[in-house]
Parts: sequence; structure tokens; C-alpha cells
Amino acid sequence: MFIDNRNTKQWQKIDSDHHLHPFTDHKLLSTSGSKIITSAKGNYVFDSEGNEILDMMAGLWCVNIGYGRNELAEVAKKQMEIVPYYNTFFKTSTTPPIELSRILAEITPDGIEHFFFGSSGSESNDTVVRLVRRYWDILGKKNKKTFISRTYAYHGSTMVGASLGGMEAMHGQGDLPLPGFTHVMPPYKYKFGKDISEEEFAVLAVKEIENKILELGPDNVAAFIGEPIQAAGGVIVPPENYWSLVQNLCDQYDIILCVDEVVCGFGRTGEWFGSQHFNIKPDIITFAKGITSGYLPLSGVGVGKKVSDVFINQGKDFYHGYTYSGHPVACAVAIENLRIIKEEGMLENVKNHTAPYLQKRIREFQDHPLVGEVRGQGLLAGVELVKNKEKKELFDPPGKVGNICRDHCTNNNLVMRAVRDGMMCSPPLTITKEDIDKCMVKLKKSLDSTLEDIKKIDL
Repeated sequence: MFIDNRNTKQWQKIDSDHHLHPFTDHKLLSTSGSKIITSAKGNYVFDSEGNEILDMMAGLWCVNIGYGRNELAEVAKKQMEIVPYYNTFFKTSTTPPIELSRILAEITPDGIEHFFFGSSGSESNDTVVRLVRRYWDILGKKNKKTFISRTYAYHGSTMVGASLGGMEAMHGQGDLPLPGFTHVMPPYKYKFGKDISEEEFAVLAVKEIENKILELGPDNVAAFIGEPIQAAGGVIVPPENYWSLVQNLCDQYDIILCVDEVVCGFGRTGEWFGSQHFNIKPDIITFAKGITSGYLPLSGVGVGKKVSDVFINQGKDFYHGYTYSGHPVACAVAIENLRIIKEEGMLENVKNHTAPYLQKRIREFQDHPLVGEVRGQGLLAGVELVKNKEKKELFDPPGKVGNICRDHCTNNNLVMRAVRDGMMCSPPLTITKEDIDKCMVKLKKSLDSTLEDIKKIDL
């Protein structure tokens, strides 16, 4: 067991000297120092200064069953003692990925029956690109290579994942997107459909997808990919009729429908998957995060019969895979994690109790002078901060106000994530009404402090 008695300053110094963080300005970090998390239990994490911090982001959208579940540690220990690792190459397997595949076939959207495992959502979305392009190759439609995604989409940080995603800041580093990836307007009504109804905006957003298909030529479009709810894009909840229109469009033009379930999967909406909440019938899904509640790295691709039949019956070798595909310890932990979610009735509790309560409470901020819109579904919610709420005017450039508010949340021992100038939350499925109430007190204090701050600066 790792034990060390260094103090906060010592940890921060070593961190600054040797550790590179994701999505971080390291020059700024070296002056402020990292918050050092030393323990976690339930819905809370604890830092090296003894602060109890309410984690309304479930780590990074992933700790679905909360912290400190010793059952997962025991399962991991047991599997490490039996078979700590073996690969799934060369006609071999271990029992945990086989059993996990069986369980997933029971809970994933109808028709998803085959599974390929990796270690991260980025890996899974990379896999999808290779899988789909190979599928069309096998069928003799070698020109069907282009993927259509949405702006503000996040599908990973690899070169392919970042290309699939629609984050301008990421595209500005590394000459992205790569060829074969294009992006259309997301179903972000607050910004792009201010003066029309939800239904009209859905038609408009999907028409943009169709226009892009026709511009490229249907024979050149391989797939459309999207999250049921765009999480890291700002908790963008689509209009009710959006996904049925997308489904029809993909069917009409013979395009593979890929649904990224990395955040929405494993109970976030009160269903096992976001696809089930929106009645989407995907050809392929990707997942990660909640499958192990973040306790170990594991991800996967779920493949529907339309695609899997071609691979199995016509595909010969598929030259793709990872050293840790189907890692037995990670898969064993996933099996136990899914057992806990099911047997403790977490989906039902989210759907019937905590999600409605969170959505009700957080919408109380709709009247705050800094808030333009509050949106969300299930245990996902976002609070959009705006320059002028009457005109629905956003801050330009975006991001400064959101970071101010995030820092106030941090100072108030509350974890929420800033996306542009919105505050996002995605708590563990174990969140209680009492903890939601605590969150609202801390968030109000943070919003009020942010409002006072921006009165003093020129935005």
C-alpha cells in the first residue's frame, strides 16, 4: 500500500515538477498548485487540507455508484490472484470479458449483442471509426468513409477522437480534424434556435445533417455519431423529436448510426443507456466511465446485428485491438459494479426520486440575474451564465465567467464543471436529496460571488 506523509506544499511541488495534467495551463497550475485529493467516501472527496468536498461531477462523469465501495476492491483482488492478465488475441480469452459481454447483451439497446473492449472512451470511438470503415469496405462501398458529428461534441482526445468531436480549441492544436470528419450544428436551442419552438428547431438541426449528407454525397458518408445528451459540450439536451428524425435520416441514406454512451450510459438518465431514454435504435454504441464507476479503466463498443453479421460472416481478420482489450480485472470489476447498480435499484431511484428532485431544485436558479437557462435530464444538469438574460446574450469570448464561477465553487467545497460559461453537474447515482440541497446552497453562494466579481471587470 502506498503511504506517504508529505504535506500539501510538498505534494504540489512534486506535482508541478514532474506531472503533466490533461487540459491544463501548466504555467498557471505551477503558481496556484493542485488540489490534492487524499480520500473519498460516498458522494464526497477529501483533500490534503482536511476539506470535505461535495462531488457533483462523479469524478469525471463516471463514479456512478459513489466512492468507497469495498466490494469492487475485493473483486479486483480476487481476480488478480486468479488471472491478473491475459490477452484476448490469438484465439484466447479469460472468463470475465465473456461474462461481461453476456450481461451487457441483456441491458444494452435492442440488437446490440457483440462487444469489443478497450480502456477509454477515446479508444472506443477510435475503434468505431475503424470498424465502420471496414464494414463498408467488406460490402464493397469503399467510398463511404466520412463521419458526421456535431459542433461542441466531445468524443475523446486522441487524434481520431478529437477529429470526431467538434471542439474548436482541440482542433486548433494538431492540425485537426483529420480528413474524413465533418461537423454540423448541435441541438443547442438556447444559442441557435432562440425564436422558434422545440419541434421546429429539431427539424432545422436535422435538416443541417441532411444538407451535409447531400453536399458530401450519401455514397461518401459512413456514419453519424452523437451523444444522446452532449455532456462535455454543455449538457445540451435535444428536443424530444430530434433523435427520431436523426434515426429516419440515417435509415433513408444508409448511414450507420453510432451513439456515444460514454457519459449517458449506466444509469445517468434513469435508464441503462441514454439511447433507451430517447428511444434510439443505434447500430453501434460506445461506452466507458460508468461501466466500472471509474474504479478501473474499461471501455467498449457494442455492435448491432447489422454490422456484426457482416464482420462475423464475411470480414476475415480485423486488424485492430489493444493490449488491454478485455482486461480480466477491469471486466470483473465491471460485472460487480453492474450487479450493485441493478440489485440496489439505482436506476429506479434516479428515475423516480433523485433526478426529478435535482431538476426541480436546480431550475430555481432560472430567476438568478446571471442565469440565462437551466437545462438537464436525469442526473445531468447545466446552468448557462449569460451577459444579458433578456436578450439571451452570451459572454464573448466565452469561458472567463465560467472559470470564475468554478473557482468560487471550489472555494465553497463544491465540485462542478465549467463548460464555456455554464456550470455543469453530473453527481453519483447515489446522490441524496440532502446532498442536492447542500449543492444548491453552495451553488447560490458561488453564483452570487461571481455576479459581484463581474461587476468589477470589463466583459
